[in-house]
Amino acid sequence: MLINFDRAKRIIKKFKMKIIKVPLLLAGLLGVFLLRTNDLFFLDKSEKGMEINNRMEFTNVAITIVKKWNMPQELIEVSGISYMDGQRFACIQDELGKIFIYNAELSSVEKEISFAAAGDYEELAVVGETIWVLRADGKLFEVSNINATKPSVDEYGTHLTMKQDPEGLCYDKKNNRLLIAIKGAEPGTENYKGIYAFDLHSKKMDQQPAFKIDLQDKVFGNGSDKKKRNTINPSGISIHPVSGDMYITDGRNQQLLITDAGGNIKKLYRLNSNDFAQPEGITFNSAGDLFIANEGTKQPGNILQVKIDP
Repeated sequence: MLINFDRAKRIIKKFKMKIIKVPLLLAGLLGVFLLRTNDLFFLDKSEKGMEINNRMEFTNVAITIVKKWNMPQELIEVSGISYMDGQRFACIQDELGKIFIYNAELSSVEKEISFAAAGDYEELAVVGETIWVLRADGKLFEVSNINATKPSVDEYGTHLTMKQDPEGLCYDKKNNRLLIAIKGAEPGTENYKGIYAFDLHSKKMDQQPAFKIDLQDKVFGNGSDKKKRNTINPSGISIHPVSGDMYITDGRNQQLLITDAGGNIKKLYRLNSNDFAQPEGITFNSAGDLFIANEGTKQPGNILQVKIDP
């Protein structure tokens, strides 16, 4: 039997190369894995806007928390706030027909005002010595003479229902009206969500929205109609006392939408869910300082004073 030594050498050489390549390949894959793992474990706060395992976590360097007040037990589920004076906020929570006057200086509730039976109360607005409260079925409660021993209470129905899920309420001083933002879908359309006006002179609401949040706007990105319908779910609304811009919170998606006085969209901020667990209420003081209330679940609800850099 003749042996072809040249051919044998080539086979041995090729076999040796395969033996060498396998561990090298494994080492390379291990190195890539460790590098990626290192990236994931050592992300700093400025990098949390990256997509990791298809879960988005947003931060925004333009938004700074100036001060924080953790809510007491009775306001863990704070769903709405309205600025009153230098140290007081009127607050409402989801389940009780009570207005809570929260003293920020003392970090405690200094007064409770009962106005109705238990229910799903979403937001409130201070108008002089009167506080208006919005219920999830579209009904409004006018609580007058709040400093009296027993304030008077009147109720007003609107055409809004649980289907529209009205949640946002604020006082529009310039036009002597309340503005109500709906969280749910508009009947018959998926192109916008309405902001409705309740006239404080006639005590009636217009059937047509005063403003329309355009769900087709590029700020929400491009997606299916179903996705567009849920791109913004207003939970609170307030008007900047200087610019007249409208600020709208989205508790479900941790967002803050800003429009101009005409309802045209200017900016959409994604809020860090670590700080803004469920932003439900929003209000300004007369100087234009912004306050956002987060409803609590496992953690206490809170009120955050927020600064937005231009």
